[in-house]
Amino acid sequence: MMPSYHLFPIREVTPLSKEDCFYIADRQKTEFTYPIHSHSEFELNFIAHAPGVKRIVGDSIEVIGDYDLVLITGEDLEHVWEQHECCSPHIREITIQFSSELFFASFMRKKQFDTIRKMLEKAQKGLAFPMEAVMKTYKLLDGLSGKQGFYAVLDFLSILYELSLFGGDARTLASSSFAKISVHADSRRVQKVQEYISAHYEEEIRLNDLADLVKMTPVAFSRFFKLRTGEGLMDYIIALRLGHAARMLVDSTMSISEICYSCGFNNISNFNRLFKKRKNCSPKEFRENYWKKKIVV
Repeated sequence: MMPSYHLFPIREVTPLSKEDCFYIADRQKTEFTYPIHSHSEFELNFIAHAPGVKRIVGDSIEVIGDYDLVLITGEDLEHVWEQHECCSPHIREITIQFSSELFFASFMRKKQFDTIRKMLEKAQKGLAFPMEAVMKTYKLLDGLSGKQGFYAVLDFLSILYELSLFGGDARTLASSSFAKISVHADSRRVQKVQEYISAHYEEEIRLNDLADLVKMTPVAFSRFFKLRTGEGLMDYIIALRLGHAARMLVDSTMSISEICYSCGFNNISNFNRLFKKRKNCSPKEFRENYWKKKIVV
């Protein structure tokens, strides 16, 4: 039987003061030792010369290459970079933390900040940037820790702007359901279906019922949904269910079979297969990897 203790990620208290626009830490290190954690501040994290490090952001678990650049704006989104197979003695990590209040509502609604606003919204699930973005912003990142005052803020805003131009080339990491982020499609019909799926993911969901919901034929609706979301309907439902399952693996002591059936899957073997295919580890491994990085109380 599973033990009945509760496990929580560290809630980090960052050094960012209310008087500063951002806080930056530029470190040379040989290993990663900080446990999995979350914080209310937004964070841009750049890592160089650390192949083999395992990056965990929500329910995304990936092994990074020589360079990694990630933006996280989810207040409760757990994240950590752990040593894993990295043997590099010359790791560099630049961490920039900044408050959401830096971009007050009226400021961010100006058209000149459209791309930054969209990027910050997208980064609630964690956002990994391509190598081209690293190359584009490296000089600014490299020199930022040596600057202070007004011009440092201008350089920081320039970094965010340059990154925001990569748009669709930046990958979201955590699933919406794990990060507890509501999905808002541009299409009202798609949004109506997404809301229905979110409310009924534990149950059997039939294509005909979804199509009836938006007054379309099943074939037309399937095409319409994929066109508007870029994802097949069944893939979308599976991803949402797996996100909820991953959240339950982290936050509860329910058995894996209980979680499987609670999230709308009707076959434990199929659940394990889909989970491993999407998350690159089994549900058991995912839970153990998270729990060993958490604090027991």
